[in-house]
Amino acid sequence: QVHLVEAGGGLVQPGGSLRLSCVATESNFSHYQMAWYRQIPGKQREMVAVITPDFTASYRDSVKDRFTISRDNTKKTLYLRIDNLKPEDTAIYYCNPSGTPFWGQGTQVTVSS
Repeated sequence: QVHLVEAGGGLVQPGGSLRLSCVATESNFSHYQMAWYRQIPGKQREMVAVITPDFTASYRDSVKDRFTISRDNTKKTLYLRIDNLKPEDTAIYYCNPSGTPFWGQGTQVTVSS
């Protein structure tokens, strides 16, 4: 069982920035490919960014110029920096070790003026 705790969300004006974090309890955190997903109410959860154990990052096309995924294996923490926030980024953001059924409670990001 892996416990994941996301944090860092909030209410932000358009154009602002946030850094989300996801702390994992998994001792083998560094071995996992990790991903950030987001879910808008009424819509399917979608992957926005993924980072491999060797720190290779990839992004959903619609966000790749504004989102930056990173990880600190010593802290077992995954990060997602979002710049130039847009109203359409409003969603609950989740982290997930790829290929596992483990999810945290998510962190709400609301972009509104």
